[in-house]
Amino acid sequence: MMAASWISDTTLLAVMLATLMPLGSFLVIMVFTRHHPRLSAGLSIFAVTVSLVFSLLLLGSHWAIESPIQYTGRWLVSGEIDIPFGYLLDPVSMLMLCTVAVIGFLIQVYSLGYMAGDPGFSRYYALMSLFLWAMMCLAVSPTLLQLYIFWELVGLSSYFLIGFWYERFSASQAGKKAFVMTRAGDVAMFLGILLILLHLGNLDILEIDSPKMAVHMSPELLTLSALLIFGGIIGKSAQFPLMTWLPDAMQGPTPVSALLHSSTMVAAGVYLFERLFPFFLFSPDAMTFGLTVGTISMLLASTMAMVSRDIKQIWAYSTISQLGYMIMGLDAGAFFSGVFHLTTHAAFKALLFLCSGVFIHTFETNDIFELSKKGARGLKVPMACALIAAGALSGLPPLSGFFSKEIILAGLADLSNPIWLAAALLGAFLTAYYAFRPIFIILFPPSSEKKQKPLSPGFHADHTGSHHGGRYWAMAWPLVILATVTMLLGFMKVPLEHFLTGQTGVLKFHEISHHDWLLYTELILAAGGVVLAWLEFGRPGSAQVGFVERIPALNRLFAERWYMDHFYRYVLDKVVDKGISKLFAQNDNKVIDGAIDGMSKGTVEMGAFLSLLHLGMVQYRLMMVFIVMVLMTIYFFFF
Repeated sequence: MMAASWISDTTLLAVMLATLMPLGSFLVIMVFTRHHPRLSAGLSIFAVTVSLVFSLLLLGSHWAIESPIQYTGRWLVSGEIDIPFGYLLDPVSMLMLCTVAVIGFLIQVYSLGYMAGDPGFSRYYALMSLFLWAMMCLAVSPTLLQLYIFWELVGLSSYFLIGFWYERFSASQAGKKAFVMTRAGDVAMFLGILLILLHLGNLDILEIDSPKMAVHMSPELLTLSALLIFGGIIGKSAQFPLMTWLPDAMQGPTPVSALLHSSTMVAAGVYLFERLFPFFLFSPDAMTFGLTVGTISMLLASTMAMVSRDIKQIWAYSTISQLGYMIMGLDAGAFFSGVFHLTTHAAFKALLFLCSGVFIHTFETNDIFELSKKGARGLKVPMACALIAAGALSGLPPLSGFFSKEIILAGLADLSNPIWLAAALLGAFLTAYYAFRPIFIILFPPSSEKKQKPLSPGFHADHTGSHHGGRYWAMAWPLVILATVTMLLGFMKVPLEHFLTGQTGVLKFHEISHHDWLLYTELILAAGGVVLAWLEFGRPGSAQVGFVERIPALNRLFAERWYMDHFYRYVLDKVVDKGISKLFAQNDNKVIDGAIDGMSKGTVEMGAFLSLLHLGMVQYRLMMVFIVMVLMTIYFFFF
């Protein structure tokens, strides 16, 4: 721990500027510039640019960091409890801070074209600034309490952004669903945090990750607290069984989806796992549970993506599946595999969503068959970038996803039970299939629909039917940059591995073995998925019907998301509405209302009785006086 002046310490000043600038822009926009859209956008982009510059400076200047740097100041004091607030800088937090800043900057620039003309333009940029501030502060939190506070702020700001077009009923419902389902996981996480606080006495992340935890908590309590905290990861990263809120969250603007899926909201869950990775290692049972959840989520989401027609929902299912992959890698003990795949995924998933945003903005439909029919293939830049991103998602070389997936599979291959590796390999095949299915559908429409001339590059029809090349290129340049990052990031594997695990000496947990046969198997399966997608959707004369869609029962099962929403609806109707709610209603009617009615009735009857004494009936009063006098005479004479 270090105490330093923020003026004299350049590192502290840099991290403060990097994290606080988005908050400043949010406040200025909401208070002063809401009625000036261009100024609001300029302020927000300037703030995230400052964050990006200082995040990169921090990463570059501390590339050879030997031990974590922590800045804390006293925030709250109550008795013996001292709650600090500050920053924790280590390879994991600095890499995440940079990832959020880079993706956030590109999406803010892209939004200039996508959100142009929207009546809520200033509000959009204000909320995006709030979202980025919460996520950046979460990344550098030195304590679990501070992390939890910003964890909730990320959830709150995502609720505002998912329901940004709140006048749409579906958007407001999607925002509520995301808020409620993630809260279920957050409650479990909070209980886990309290359990650690009770036994360790503080929530310092470095102490929680140290061997000291095994001294303060029994193995059973460690497992319980790890499982409770993992509940928060399940909710935030949309893992089984709390996964259906994420596809519905596509009701928000597409840039929001890109940010939410790539480096912020859902990435926060996996980031928490990375942050507490040594702590989770204390409990092999919790690791096995996480491995099971990640595997189920990865496979279920893959099947859902195979039959969806909505391009944004396909990428949303893909996000769940890839997050499952990351959790599998971490639970296999391969720390770097999870961190690296989270980083590469941020780039190619943001790219996929932003490319889809150009298609949707131009043709006003999310349906991949409609996009194909309307000539989306004519938008050369987004089409080429989507192809690169789909290749990375599928794990094709030399794109970044190939390198990060390979080390996840290598980590799983080191486990004694081969079922985890077999599931991951099946997932690799399914991923390649569902990633190239929409690409081939859009690129190769049926011959009867090829008569429509595709749009020329640089032209873009807005909602009024006019063309604005400037807006198109405002959206296109971030795509080109992200595509370049997607192509090059895989070659940063060795330096990043050295940065994350080789210098501090803290995170050396598991040496991953490399197997040549596994590399070839992965390539064959990924290529098999692409070829099958080509035969079914890209080949001239193909019916563009997948093998799953030829089996109606299976198609319906996947399209209905394995009936998970139906199960939740049934539980809500039968257990919550007709069970718990009914019990509470009966309690209200019979206990609370009954008690109040009884008291009211007793008060009325007592009042009626007492009112008899105030009726002015002299004869009754004289009779009472006579009776009292007789009783007193008897008492004094005979007792």
